[in-house]
Amino acid sequence: MRLRRGIPLSIRVYLCLIAFALVVHAQPPALTITTEPNAIVWIDEVRRGTTDASGKLALTKISAGRHTVRVRANGFKEATAVLLPGRRTLTVKLLPTTDEAELTFQKAETAREQARDDAAREKAADIYREAIKLRPAFPAAHVGLARVLLDLNQFKEARAEIDAARRTKPVYPEASAVEGRIYREEAFAAEAIRSFRRAIREGNGFQPEAHVGLARVYEDAGDFNGAVAELRKAIDQLSDSEPVIYQMLGAAYEKIEKPKDAVAAYEKYLQLAPNGSYAAAIRSILEQLKREAAGEQIIP
Repeated sequence: MRLRRGIPLSIRVYLCLIAFALVVHAQPPALTITTEPNAIVWIDEVRRGTTDASGKLALTKISAGRHTVRVRANGFKEATAVLLPGRRTLTVKLLPTTDEAELTFQKAETAREQARDDAAREKAADIYREAIKLRPAFPAAHVGLARVLLDLNQFKEARAEIDAARRTKPVYPEASAVEGRIYREEAFAAEAIRSFRRAIREGNGFQPEAHVGLARVYEDAGDFNGAVAELRKAIDQLSDSEPVIYQMLGAAYEKIEKPKDAVAAYEKYLQLAPNGSYAAAIRSILEQLKREAAGEQIIP
């Protein structure tokens, strides 16, 4: 007791913070998935990351309950596994594939993700078409092609690919979400809302891309309270795997003049993506927002 009283309060607080940080960092991940290196991992059809060079992906937030894990790596056949409640590790064995349609599709996915201009997007679209030619009933390839065509502003063609995907897979939440995005870009708000709600219904309530899409439609209409509600649903479902949604949430809170909530959302974005594309802009406005949140008068 004598030693404790002899330490200044500020130092005791500092030591407590260090101890807390050590405990937090010592906590094991909620789930570690082991598979092939550089494999993409989806949980309940939400992309959660890519494995490292050793084939591992550690996730810190996984909701309770049963989940479906899907894994894809170039050169291998895609595999799906069930994650049972309480499990902290999961190994997914992938088998090499010689299926030309699958290999071409994987090449197209990589090309789309790496595309930074329209020429590269056109090339990715051509690769998707090659995969579809090899396997006409290939819903994932049709949706991938629709995403590229959306980026190229070829909306009619993109919707045709969604229709083609549904002919093989009538209940397809991802396809409905992409359809909603196409309609929004065409400024067909009612049709976009219908497609996004269909995606959520088909996903049994779980479709973060559709919730984000709905939020953007509501923003377009000036309904920022509605946008906040949808963004919060998306955040709950994504488990912080998409920091940009916190940026969108912060902007929506600003629109409805809730600076405290905006600050919290922006700070969460910076925590998750300190070097993200919005980080500098957010840092430039945070101090002003904090003063607004504290009730200080802002002098222009």
